[in-house]
Amino acid sequence: MSYPYQIQDKEGYFTSYEQSVNDPEGFWENVANSFLWRKKWDKVLEWDFKTPNIKWFLNAKLNITENCLDRHLENNGDDIAIIWEPNNPNDEVRKLTYKELHAEVCRFAHILKNNGVKKGDRICLYMGMIPELAIAVLACARIGAVHSVIFGGFSAKSIADRVIDANAEYIITCDGAYRGAKEIPLKSVVDDALTQCPFVKKVIVYERTGTSVSMIKDRDVWWDDEMQKVIESGLTDFPAEEMDSEDMLFILYTSGSTGKPKGVVHTCGGYMVYTTYSFVNVFQYKPGDVYFCTADVGWITGHSYIIYGPLAAGATGLMFEGVPTWPDAGRFWDITDKHKVNILYTAPTAIRSLMASGLEHVEKHDLRSLKVLGSVGEPINEEAWEWFHKYIGKGKCPIVDTWWQTETGGIMISNLAGVTPAKPAHATLPLPGIQPVLVDENGNEVEGNGVSGNLCIKFPWPSMIRTTYGDHERCRQTYFSTYENKYFTGDGCLRDEDGNYRITGRVDDVMNVSGHRIGTAEVENAINMHDGVIESAVVGYPHDVKGTGIYAFVITEHIHHDEDHARNDIAQTVARVIGPIAKPDKVQFVTGLPKTRSGKIMRRILRKIAEGNTDSLGDTSTLLDPAIVDEIIKGKV
Repeated sequence: MSYPYQIQDKEGYFTSYEQSVNDPEGFWENVANSFLWRKKWDKVLEWDFKTPNIKWFLNAKLNITENCLDRHLENNGDDIAIIWEPNNPNDEVRKLTYKELHAEVCRFAHILKNNGVKKGDRICLYMGMIPELAIAVLACARIGAVHSVIFGGFSAKSIADRVIDANAEYIITCDGAYRGAKEIPLKSVVDDALTQCPFVKKVIVYERTGTSVSMIKDRDVWWDDEMQKVIESGLTDFPAEEMDSEDMLFILYTSGSTGKPKGVVHTCGGYMVYTTYSFVNVFQYKPGDVYFCTADVGWITGHSYIIYGPLAAGATGLMFEGVPTWPDAGRFWDITDKHKVNILYTAPTAIRSLMASGLEHVEKHDLRSLKVLGSVGEPINEEAWEWFHKYIGKGKCPIVDTWWQTETGGIMISNLAGVTPAKPAHATLPLPGIQPVLVDENGNEVEGNGVSGNLCIKFPWPSMIRTTYGDHERCRQTYFSTYENKYFTGDGCLRDEDGNYRITGRVDDVMNVSGHRIGTAEVENAINMHDGVIESAVVGYPHDVKGTGIYAFVITEHIHHDEDHARNDIAQTVARVIGPIAKPDKVQFVTGLPKTRSGKIMRRILRKIAEGNTDSLGDTSTLLDPAIVDEIIKGKV
């Protein structure tokens, strides 16, 4: 498969970029022409950032799965679409060709239809990292149902919140999942969640671990039993539902600065075009390359760069069920050698934890197949960048340091592998089609280089957020109201003397923990549910492995046991309410919090205390009780 829109060299990058700014509609029309459409668009773009209202490829008709599957069948049907590496290295690897993946997706689409699913219905998926998760996602898209994947580490309450918000009447899950040495009881967590969701009509359960589960009559069905019915019926193909370019493809929930998760909505046409275009260009993908993205499909990276982007490009992608440190810290490198991986896309958190495990796990591996390395989820620090480059890439593999968000749908700022220069700890340059600007607090654009500001985007791109599900006003307020006629990313940013962008982290009340966005309000709400807690405030602080750790300041009525016991109890409460990823790393018991006279908690002061940066707290005399700051500093854990 050839990619007419693939940029070949540095000069090509600057030519493309200039064209994308001077004639954005012509630029994206040209890229979109490489895809399979049932009906072409009447107009490329309509937009207004005030409302906001963004539409790409107006009135075009398509089905994204015909681009991910059907169009490859004639010439590349026997190419491998997905290599699946199981959690246990001794278990059997599975390889699905495009023909086999197409057949599985069609069969599962029949299962959905047989169980009453219709176009537009919402389906929540809570599964382990197995091929069936990709099959189920694609089958939802094929039938025109809206999928909402929930990361397999979230708690029952987090699942219930998402199922209720999406009003999802269908759930797809597994009996359990393997993750390293752990077995995760997925179905029983779903059962706990669904006590709050009586409107759910069907739960389809894939058997992965063989663990005992409760199957509720008339609601729960086994995947394999349903598949047997489809096979016996003799139905093979499933004609893809015709979708409008702006029909909803999926909802993906992400943390906000309030406690309630928000459902980011992506639509069919623009998302397809942008994820494929960015995948091919950032990684400089060549047909036949083996591409390994270590993310979970429960996050946007898994949607865009395990499922949709690579499959629409006809790529061979590797999907891994386990964790990087089990059975030992050499697992990624074992997989790389075993499957001759050419492109490895992973997170700084994983890189830092593997660095800490020592070089003995790296040195026994060849790693010669690698051509491109990638980093995603948070800004990569220079030390981790250099280690990755030297020991994993052997000094010869370009590293693409990709900046993007759930809301952007695809990679926005990144060097293109081997085409544009990399710079350690810098995302570098925007992709053609992306127009970033830095603004000061008053919304004035900060011109020139060697400057810093808040990162905004001033022109739409095809895969951008369209709304937050069921609450368009929240979308407007969160992303489009801070600065007039601009999408506000929530990130601070530096632009160096050469025009390279370096993301400096969140400027709102959201923490980036191991690449996962977690709202401070969400964690505070969970801590406050714990018996005896009166109030809490949560901030991020620098953490050697996670990038950002969670530091909680907690006011309690009384402590039942010793302080360490109470800290563990609070951490368990957070794990139960949100999930283990949100557990605080440090809990400090305090008698009060620094508040203004109007009652606002001054998190800026708490952040500096957590960071150990107490020399520059600023003026604390305006606080309701300035003495509380000294008390908190003395008690720092």
